[in-house]
Amino acid sequence: MILTVTPNPSLDRTYEIPGLDRGEVVRAAGERMDPGGKGVNVSRAVAAAGAPTLAVLPLGGAPGALVADLLDAQGIAVAPVPVTGQTRSNIALAEPDGTLTKINAPGPELGPEEAESLLTAVTERSAGADWIACCGSLPRGLAPSWYAELVARAHDAGARIALDTSGPALLAALKERPDVVKPNAEELAEAVGRPLTTIGDAVTAAEELRAAGAGAVLASLGADGQLLVEASGTWFASAPAAVVRSNVGAGDSSLAGFLIAGGEGPKSLASAVAHGAAAVQLPGSAMPTPADLAPDAVTLTAQIPWARPLKEAAR
Repeated sequence: MILTVTPNPSLDRTYEIPGLDRGEVVRAAGERMDPGGKGVNVSRAVAAAGAPTLAVLPLGGAPGALVADLLDAQGIAVAPVPVTGQTRSNIALAEPDGTLTKINAPGPELGPEEAESLLTAVTERSAGADWIACCGSLPRGLAPSWYAELVARAHDAGARIALDTSGPALLAALKERPDVVKPNAEELAEAVGRPLTTIGDAVTAAEELRAAGAGAVLASLGADGQLLVEASGTWFASAPAAVVRSNVGAGDSSLAGFLIAGGEGPKSLASAVAHGAAAVQLPGSAMPTPADLAPDAVTLTAQIPWARPLKEAAR
């Protein structure tokens, strides 16, 4: 079972539009509404794959109730932590060429008691989890050390932790040795404090995160593919995407695929890439089912193309 933690969940509305013209009336060709937040998306991807999951998240107001209802409709167990603030609502505008414009609200501010209640809810339910995926930015009111405290408590309970966050929260959590961290290229560059222009640069940066405390690094490099750097070796994998409709939740789908396959080694990396490639070809933040996956299209190698330039250099 994969337990997910989303400190700042959202209600996500995605509109497919022909183009974005500022100051004009834009008529949407399609729309969808999904429960959002990185950990929520991981739970949705796990559930779409037919595996058990539990989503722990703070919820407040009418948007929070709707998030819970949408998750329940997808067969996802929810452990809500009530908060006084209102769960945020986000908007995404998806254009036919793959351009995505996102408007993310800040979300509610959590007080000290709410922060502690969220920690307690996770640790009380961690005993039956194979993995705990802690994902996303921290809401107002939670210190950067909050994830570090969560990792420490989860490890005390015997759980393995996959952490997908960035900035000071990531750096603080490394001291508690999370089992896997999942930065994208920009977050990886930020963590080491320098630009990354080649795949070799990304490997070196990932090795530095391991030296700082991460057990393994699963790095998403966008259209270039993904890297897995762990104690047993380093692998690189990629897969083509015929049509890119939306990249919302694609990284979260990748993390779900990685954990579903065991959370270590090249087999798990291949699963992560297959899930990510399938997700970008779906509308909005829709998560792929097994029927959407093309595992045979994944190219996996231990021969790292060190000098290959990243299509979009990370700074």
